[in-house]
Amino acid sequence: MEILRTPDERFHDLPGYPFAPHYVEIGGLRMHYVDEGAGPTVLLLHGEPSWSYLYRKMIPLLTGAGFRAVAPDLIGFGRSDKPAAREDYTYQRHMDWLTGFVLTLDLNDITLVCQDWGGLLGLRLAAEQEGRFARIVAANTGLPTGDHKPADAFFAWQQFSQSVPVMPIGGIVARGCTTTLAPEVVAAYDAPFPEERYKAGARQFPLLVPTRPDDPASAANRAAWQILQRWNKPFLTAFSDQDPITRGGDRGLQKLIPGAAGRVHPTIAGGGHFLQEDCGEALARVVIDFH
Repeated sequence: MEILRTPDERFHDLPGYPFAPHYVEIGGLRMHYVDEGAGPTVLLLHGEPSWSYLYRKMIPLLTGAGFRAVAPDLIGFGRSDKPAAREDYTYQRHMDWLTGFVLTLDLNDITLVCQDWGGLLGLRLAAEQEGRFARIVAANTGLPTGDHKPADAFFAWQQFSQSVPVMPIGGIVARGCTTTLAPEVVAAYDAPFPEERYKAGARQFPLLVPTRPDDPASAANRAAWQILQRWNKPFLTAFSDQDPITRGGDRGLQKLIPGAAGRVHPTIAGGGHFLQEDCGEALARVVIDFH
């Protein structure tokens, strides 16, 4: 496996991201994470094609409220190592890498905050490592099995991601926001990817979403749902109101997961798909108040 590692200088002086880097080796790959504060652990999982920079507005608020904020970069993203071949990335490998991260750090009593692929991995992880998780906040995400057709907006994104000659990472994040991102913020999302060959993971993620019942990940995701459908621990959805990709998915989670019953599930006003960027302070307050 050829491994690419983004030069450290690409991450110097990024706006709003003063956090010291931490690394752990998982299966021969170096995985980066932010680890700030002390107290109950809040595990912040990003999705496609972002990285822990997405949580920069939330981390100081969480630590200020007495929490430990842990925000890893998925393999292929951020400051984490990046296998160069697209076939090196599978749903199961991402699960193995993330599971290894949680076990190596021995995280427990976790509050999971997950968005986009952070939920496709994190919700399954919470089911498979149920004893380590105390509560879940799901934002603009889900756990598809391929038994239901995704929204047309997803297939349009999937086609774009595979056909665009140069994948504009920062531009993709910017288009998924309702707010206008400053050029230096767009550049920060581009920072992990100095060349196209560093983007194999970002290119592959859209193809790994289960869209048919016989997808390679379908059986394992169905097994996770068997656990989530009896999940009685606190579960909250905090979807934004302007995300065409996941719109309506919060109602399905609320209906199927027992721990969601009887709760007031907030809708984050003014947020696009990347609601941490648009409304990070509001989402942080939801997480803090959920305890």
